Amino acid sequence: VALKRMLNFNVPPVKNSTGEPVWKVLIYDRFGQDIISPLLSVKELRDMGITLHLLLHSDRDAIPDVPAVYFVMPTEENIDRMCQDLRNQLYESYYLNFISAISRSKLEDIANAAIGANAVTQVAKVFDQYLNFITLEDDMFVLCNQNKELVSYRAINRPDITDTEMETIMDTIVDSLFCFFVTLGAIPIIRCSRGTAAEMVAVKLDKKLRENLRDARNSLFTGDTLGAGQFSFQRPLLVLVDRNIDLATPLHHTWTYQALVHDVLDFHLNRVNLEESTGMESSPAGARPKKKNKKSYDLTASDKFWQKHKGSPFPEVAESVQQELESYRAQEDEVKRLKSIMGIEGEDEGAISMLSDNTAKLTSAVSSLPELLEKKRLIDLHTNVATAVLEHIKSRKLDVYFEYEEKIMTKSTLDKSLLDMISDPDAGTPEDKMRLFLIYYISSAQAPSEVDLEQYKKALMDAGCNLAPLSYIKQWK
Repeated sequence: VALKRMLNFNVPPVKNSTGEPVWKVLIYDRFGQDIISPLLSVKELRDMGITLHLLLHSDRDAIPDVPAVYFVMPTEENIDRMCQDLRNQLYESYYLNFISAISRSKLEDIANAAIGANAVTQVAKVFDQYLNFITLEDDMFVLCNQNKELVSYRAINRPDITDTEMETIMDTIVDSLFCFFVTLGAIPIIRCSRGTAAEMVAVKLDKKLRENLRDARNSLFTGDTLGAGQFSFQRPLLVLVDRNIDLATPLHHTWTYQALVHDVLDFHLNRVNLEESTGMESSPAGARPKKKNKKSYDLTASDKFWQKHKGSPFPEVAESVQQELESYRAQEDEVKRLKSIMGIEGEDEGAISMLSDNTAKLTSAVSSLPELLEKKRLIDLHTNVATAVLEHIKSRKLDVYFEYEEKIMTKSTLDKSLLDMISDPDAGTPEDKMRLFLIYYISSAQAPSEVDLEQYKKALMDAGCNLAPLSYIKQWK
């Protein structure tokens, strides 16, 4: 909703207006692109009057009679580029939207550039959007995608991290959380564990929220911007947890559809990228190997199959794809049959009498065609994605890993020794073996003896594992 309002020049879109939308250009940076792409498709953008969407730092031609909506982070280089746009008189008017709040000094830089370029009247609006977070589903968001290794578990737990780096990481996290609550229009009750990074984030966020509320006139949480009634006394609970509390879970091999796609395929911002295997046909000797086609699919909320099955165990998903395919084929056969009947000209007496009731059937078949095609698209999509996942499961024996790790984590008896699993050359990649061993190490009540550990280390090294994670976990434990 916040994005749509922004694209409509920060006026809430009117439902019943029949007029054409105002045609405009959308200029974003990589951050803006990541925020918009999981939420709005190109078609939806077009419906809102966005004819062109371009990256800020690309070569753009002047389009003098069109308004431009900017959606960027307030960084130095972005501001410089925007000032350059003003000087070059690229667009008719400028609506500047910042993903996070812009500082006063940077705002003055833009003002100076506008005065210098004699373009003050063309800067229509400047807004802080407070949208510095990426919404992947109705009730799930992540903080960042660009430079995400800068705010990660590893970044916070590096032994050589400096205080200033830590401050920057904390500020980045706090800024995103603050933006989220501004967009939600609610002040949370914050709970966290003590003495951890979570506490640092909580304290900073609390301070930022309080400072904002203190200035009643400019507070983001009151006034008409949110619409009456959103600011209520029912406050959401924000629980901040340090990853160290439970380090085994992110290493665990998964068994549900969405988690598997995330684990074994290239899956970012709801888009999965696959390499198509070219089949088994042998190419003539000396011929160049065929190039693998890359395909990407969007797995979004509008995909009903995905919504229904993303949390299901993988075998169920495979079955459901099969069922969908069968029901689709039945419908398709019906359409073909009707078409062939309609093709009969009057040689046959029976054809005439059949026409009247078939016309009704055919009409309904034709009207359901778009739906049928969409169904076909989804079936193909999930067949390809599920097949790709299945190849990984088979080649790496992921089902075995999943069951074995479940047993370790629930402390049940193991039917096969850990050493056998690690030494089995057919089971999994070195990374799979390392993950398995780390889960065992984290979950075991007392650490294995030095003798055992050496034996495991040797097996892991023979399997080609990098032992750095083990030394980290050993120290951590």
